[in-house]
Amino acid sequence: MDWNELWSQPLSGVALTVALYAAASVAGRRYRRLHPLLLCSCSLIAVLIVFDIPYESYNKGGSLISFLLGPATVALAVPLYRHWRTIRSQWRPIVIGVVSGAAFSLAANAWLAYAFGGSRELLLTMLPKSTTAPIAIELVRMYGGIPELGAVFTVLTGLLGSLVGVSFLRLIGVKGDLPIGIAIGTAAHGIGTARVLRDSELQGAYAGLAMGLTGVIMSVLSVPIYYWLIR
Repeated sequence: MDWNELWSQPLSGVALTVALYAAASVAGRRYRRLHPLLLCSCSLIAVLIVFDIPYESYNKGGSLISFLLGPATVALAVPLYRHWRTIRSQWRPIVIGVVSGAAFSLAANAWLAYAFGGSRELLLTMLPKSTTAPIAIELVRMYGGIPELGAVFTVLTGLLGSLVGVSFLRLIGVKGDLPIGIAIGTAAHGIGTARVLRDSELQGAYAGLAMGLTGVIMSVLSVPIYYWLIR
C-alpha cells in the first residue's frame, strides 16, 4: 500500500480524526477523569509521529474538521434562544461578570509574560488567549505577535478550563448555572462551553453568550494595551 497516496486523500484525515475522537469519547464515558478532546489530540499527534505522516498531508482532511467549527459555534445559539427570557432578566450580572473577567484575563496574561521575562512579541501573542481562537489569532496577527503560537496558547487555555474549571469553581464554593456558565465561557471559550453544555443546557447558554461577549469586549479592551506595547 502506498501510504503517501493514501494520505493525499482528504477523507483519510477526516476518518482518522473521527475514529480517534469516537474512541476517546468511549474511554471518557468509562473513565470520567479522561477528557475526550485532550485524549484525541494526544492520540492524533502520536499517530502522526509514529507513522511519519506529514502534517500537510493530514491537514488536507483535517482542515475540513476545522471548517465545521463555524457551524458548531453558531449552533450554540440554540440553547441561548431557548433560555433567552431567563438570560435577558439577568443582563446586569452577565455584563459585569464578562467585562471584569475579560479585563482580569488581559491583566493576568500581561503579568505572566512580564514576570517570567517574556519578550514583547510573546506578550503580544499571549494577551488574547482567553478569547475564542479565530478572534485571538486575528488579534495576534494584527498587532505583530506569532499567530501559530497564539493558537496553541488559546487551545491550551480552553483545554485547561475544560479539564479543571468546573471542579475548581465548585471547590471554592461557586454554584449555580449563571456563575459557572459565565466564568467558563469567559475564561475557556468554546472548549469550556462544550464541557458545561454536557452538564446543563442553561449553563451552556450562559457560557455561549459569555464566549461571544468576551470576544467583542477583549477586542476593545486590548486596543490601548497593544497600542502602548507597540508604539
